[in-house]
Amino acid sequence: MAQNGKTTAVQPAPVTHLARIVLAAFLLTFISARIIVFLIMSRTIPDLYLHLGGTHVHHLNYGIFLLSAVAGYLVLARPTGRMLQRAAVLYGIGMALTFDEFGMWIHLGGSYWQRASWDAIIVLAASFALIAFARSLNRFRPRHWLAAVAMVLAAAIFFFMLMKSFHYAGQKLAPKIHKIESTAPH
Repeated sequence: MAQNGKTTAVQPAPVTHLARIVLAAFLLTFISARIIVFLIMSRTIPDLYLHLGGTHVHHLNYGIFLLSAVAGYLVLARPTGRMLQRAAVLYGIGMALTFDEFGMWIHLGGSYWQRASWDAIIVLAASFALIAFARSLNRFRPRHWLAAVAMVLAAAIFFFMLMKSFHYAGQKLAPKIHKIESTAPH
């Protein structure tokens, strides 16, 4: 960029800004994927799955290919500005598609609704959120650490209560989900 006859370098987007883009794309994709899969499995919308030779291609494969393409682009093209932000969006989408079916990495042929997939999504979303919204550690002061401890404690209590509610919902919803899964198109 030229400014008053001087050339200045384009400043890279701050990491927190890129992490917020990744987080938003990640959460929107995860939520959309879960809704679409549930609607297909309940036969509310037509089967949109890709089938190759009678084999259902799971969306984690789309995520793997997308992550590979984004990594290659970042390494080889070294984008800046808007192109870097677009790469961050694609990275968030790829991470969501891949980790939404994380349980299938561990238990091939297992249920789509495996607990490991939910756990992976929660850990990744929390990690992206911390990168996106946490203050840098060198700027923390004692009062910040007290607030951080209080927030971690509150989050732990929240997640404990959330796990209890998931367990309760699982007991009530599991038979219905298994019925939908067993009658869903594969």
